[in-house]
This record gives sequence, structure tokens and C-alpha cells, in this order.
Amino acid sequence: MSPATRVLLGVTGGIAAYKSAELVRGLRARGCEVQVVMTPGAKEFLGAATLQALSGRQVRDDLWDEAAEAAMGHIELARWADVVLVAPATAQCIARLALGLADDLLSTLCLATDAPIYLAPAMNRLMWANPATQANCATLTSRGITLLGPGVGDQACGETGPGRMLEPAELIAAILDAGSRSTLLAGKTVMITAGPTREPIDPVRYLTNRSSGKMGFAIAQAALRAGARVRLVCGPVNLPTPAGVERIDIETAEQLHAAVHEHLAGCHVFIAAAAVADYRPEHCPDRKIKKTDEKMTLCLQRAPDTLASVAALEQRPFTVGFAAETHEVEHYARQKLEKKRLDMIVANRVGEGLAFDTDDNELVVLWPDDGREVFARAAKAKLADELIALIAGRLGSQSAESAT
Repeated sequence: MSPATRVLLGVTGGIAAYKSAELVRGLRARGCEVQVVMTPGAKEFLGAATLQALSGRQVRDDLWDEAAEAAMGHIELARWADVVLVAPATAQCIARLALGLADDLLSTLCLATDAPIYLAPAMNRLMWANPATQANCATLTSRGITLLGPGVGDQACGETGPGRMLEPAELIAAILDAGSRSTLLAGKTVMITAGPTREPIDPVRYLTNRSSGKMGFAIAQAALRAGARVRLVCGPVNLPTPAGVERIDIETAEQLHAAVHEHLAGCHVFIAAAAVADYRPEHCPDRKIKKTDEKMTLCLQRAPDTLASVAALEQRPFTVGFAAETHEVEHYARQKLEKKRLDMIVANRVGEGLAFDTDDNELVVLWPDDGREVFARAAKAKLADELIALIAGRLGSQSAESAT
């Protein structure tokens, strides 16, 4: 967007409203004009005088302001905005917008504007996970509203989990860089798994693999750039969450299986890029195993197969698997594609400096009926964009076939 972007910032009644002051400062520093609209609840957390001083514009908070509304002020503001950002967006705010209510200034503006609308959810983790909230979010994204976050971390209530509002710098980057996004997956929700799992042997040791999570995170960013709402379920990685992506952290294969099925509702595409353990220790003692004999036998059992379980659902999303192989890459990938009845599989050779711990990759993508496409070695970010474009095309073809 241009440096003169006009941002209408809606502030609702959540504790994260204190971050709105920094948000206004950051937007002004980037050259934006900022008009703040507060709900009555927001004023319980933050004074209008602070936001007025930082924005340089009178804060609006009343649909029934006689002076402003004499000239239909709410319509004037709706037309003035280049972009609408609601931060924080509480569960109450999200529900009101999903219902199309227009009985306060902010909700009326959101109905009356044709500018893009972004919401930065902020609430307790259980409120965020509640089916009512998730259904409301799905409704809004299907109408073209973009959700930025929430993030995962410590919350004001003392709990930890998804529901934190993204930091102001992340939100600013997300809305000011939005002009580079496409509409390939607009209105779609994409779930991606990324990174390794850790299967505990005892309280201090675990079985894992060398996955860095970089490919999965690159795909998450690419899906976001394609206009999708993105849920990222990831194992232990040292990577920042892409702004606008909903992140769910897990550690074991069993936790990944549970998290995927808990959050799969409403997803149109499932991309299993995580390097999930095939086996896990049968028993995990509650004390460290001491060194005694020269040899130790570790008994392993099969870990849950999340990809197969999603592919087996009666009402399943477009399901994409990954196959990392050291040899006969296409042969084993095609077997996995057919055995698990996937819509697509992404295969790559690993080991000897390939795939793991690198910023580039090379891929072979297969789908039923002998479909095949090769992506030459390139940066993972570039490959992710190409993969998302291919998935969007196959998804569109599948939808067209279903309609005929």
C-alpha cells in the first residue's frame, strides 16, 4: 500500500486494548493516517485522550454523535478508510460482525465500508477454541474478512495457549504488505503441519528427527499470501510465527493427532508437512533411565498416523501428504499416495545435505491418475508459492468436477 494509507483502527473491549497505543504510533511512523473508533467497552481499558494525541485525530465512539452524524459521519468514515483494522477483536466483536449487527459505530462502519477488513482476535484460549467463536470466524473469512492471528502464549488470565493478540509490529506488516497477496485461496481455510515430533524415552531423553520446520512454515506464509486463513500445527521449532497465522504447538505424534482433529473443522485444505514419528517408545518411565548394562533394548510401538486418519474422513478436506525419502523417492511416494488415498503428495530426497537444515529444496509432486510435476531446486519460499498455486489449481478442478 502507499505511504498515505488511511487506516480506520477499531478498538474493542479487551485487555489487549493497551497495545492499540503502540499500534497507532507504529502506523503513523509508517506514514499512515489513523482514525480511531472505540467501542464503549474499549474505554474501560484505555482512555480516548491517549489515542487522540497519538493519532492527531478526534477519537470517534458514538453512533449517535449529533455533530458528526449531522453529515452522516459513519458513512463518511466508511468511505474515508483504505483499510479497517480491528485490534483487539474480542469474541463479542467477532460475533456481532458475523451476525451483521449495526447498533454501534464500529459495527456500522464495518457493514458500510468496501475497504478490506482485518481482525486481530484477542481472548482467552477457551473462548477462542469455543465452537461458536470458530463458526463465527469461518463465517467472516468466507465473506472476505481476514483474521490476523491470534498468537500463542501467556494470557492476562494466567493461562497459556492461542488467543493472544499479535504484536503491533506484526499487525502493521500484515496490513501494509497485504497488497502483494493473491486471491488463489481467498475464503479458504488451510491447515498445515510442520516440524518434528519428540517422543519421550524418559523425562530427559526423546526420539526425534532433523526437521527444522522451514518448509512447513514457508507453505503457511505462501497460503496466507494466497488469501487463505491458515492454521499451523507445529512441533518444537525455532521459527517465528508468520503474522496472521494461527499457531498450535505440539510435541508428540499423539498430541499432533489430537490437535489436528480438534481444529480441522471448517478446513478446506490439509497439508501434512510435519516429520512425524512413525514409532514411539512403548513405555516412558517417570525417572531418568540410569546407565547400567552395555546394551539397552528400547521397545517401540506405532505412533498415530494423522495423515491417514484425515484422508479416511468421510467429509475430508483436500489432503496433501509429504514423503521424505533417501532413495527411490517417486516409487515410495506413489505407494504412499495410493495406500492412503491422498489427493496429492509432495516428495523430496533427504540426507547428504538435502532438505534438512537448508533454506532450499527440490520437489516432485504427484497426484492420482499419474499426475506429476517437478519443481527444480530453489528457495523453500519460492517452492511454497509454486506448491500453493498447484494445490489451488487442483482444488478448483476437483470442485468443478464435483459440481458436474
